[in-house]
Amino acid sequence: MDGANYSLVSEFVLIGLSNSWEMRLFLFWFFSVSYMGIILGNLFILFMVIIDSHLHSPMYFLLANLSLFDLGLSSTTVPKVISDLFTDCNMISFPKCMMQIFFIHVMGGAEMVLLIAMAYDRYTAICKPLHYLTIMSPKMCVSFVVTAWIVGIIHAVSQFGFVLNLPFCGPNKVDSFYCDFPRVMKLACVDTYKIEFVIIANSGFISMATFLSLIMSYIFILVTVWKHSSGDLSKAFVTLSAHITVVILFFMPCIFLYVWPFPTISLDKYLFIFVFAITPVLNPAIYTLRNNDMRLAVRRLGKQIVGSSGISS
Repeated sequence: MDGANYSLVSEFVLIGLSNSWEMRLFLFWFFSVSYMGIILGNLFILFMVIIDSHLHSPMYFLLANLSLFDLGLSSTTVPKVISDLFTDCNMISFPKCMMQIFFIHVMGGAEMVLLIAMAYDRYTAICKPLHYLTIMSPKMCVSFVVTAWIVGIIHAVSQFGFVLNLPFCGPNKVDSFYCDFPRVMKLACVDTYKIEFVIIANSGFISMATFLSLIMSYIFILVTVWKHSSGDLSKAFVTLSAHITVVILFFMPCIFLYVWPFPTISLDKYLFIFVFAITPVLNPAIYTLRNNDMRLAVRRLGKQIVGSSGISS
C-alpha cells in the first residue's frame, strides 16, 4: 500500500480537552504550573546529581536519566497544549503530528526500560547489599541507559512505519490534545484493523508486561525482606512506595489505551494528563522530599552558598 502518495490531509485539528472558557482558564493554569514544575524539578535533580559527589551512585545516575526522559516526554505535548488552549482551531501539520507520535513512543518506551532498571537497582540494594556496587557497576548503569534508548527507538520505529504510509483523504479532527496512533489511525481512508492489532500487540504487550514485571519484582523484594527481617517491612516499603506510585501513575493510562481494543470514548485523553503533566512533576517531589540523601545534598548546597556569601561579604 503506497498510501503516502495519495494522502490529501496535510494537517490535523486537535479537538483538545474542553470548549468551556472557564475550564480552559483552569487547564492553562494547571498545565503552566505543572510544566514549570517539571522543568525546574527535573533540572534540579540533574543539577544535584552532577554537582554533589555523594550522589554519584547507580541509583541517582538512573534517577537523573529518568528526569531527562520525563522532561522529553512532557515537552512533546505540554507546550503545544498550553499554546492551543485559547485558539479556536488547534492545527498541527502532518509532519509535526508524525514527529510527536514518534518522540512520545521513543521517550515512553525508554522510560519503561529505565523503570525496570531502577527496580533492579532497588532489588540489588535491598536483597544483595554486599554485592551492590559490584553488580550495579558504572558499566552496567550505562548499559541500562543505552538499552533504554535503543528499545525506545525500536519500539517507535516498529509502529511508526505503519501509520506513516496510511492514506488520509477525509476527516482530519483528532479527538485529543495530542497525536497518537489510536486517534490518528481512525482517520485513515482504509481499514486499519490489522494495523491496530499490531499496535496493540506492540504497545499493549510492552506496557502490560513491563507493569506486571515491575509489580512482581516489588512483591518479591518485600517478601524477601519480610523473610530476613522477622516481618518488619517498614523500611523496604518506604523505599519502594515511591517507585510503586510512579509505576501505577505511568502505566495505568498506557494499559487502558493500548491493551484493550482502541477505545471509542474520550476517557484515555484525560488519563494521559497523568503521563504528560502529573507523573513528571511528581517524580522530583517524590524522589527529593522523601529521600534522605537528596535532602542532605540540598543542605550541603545551602551551606556552601551561605558560606561563600559570607566570605564574599
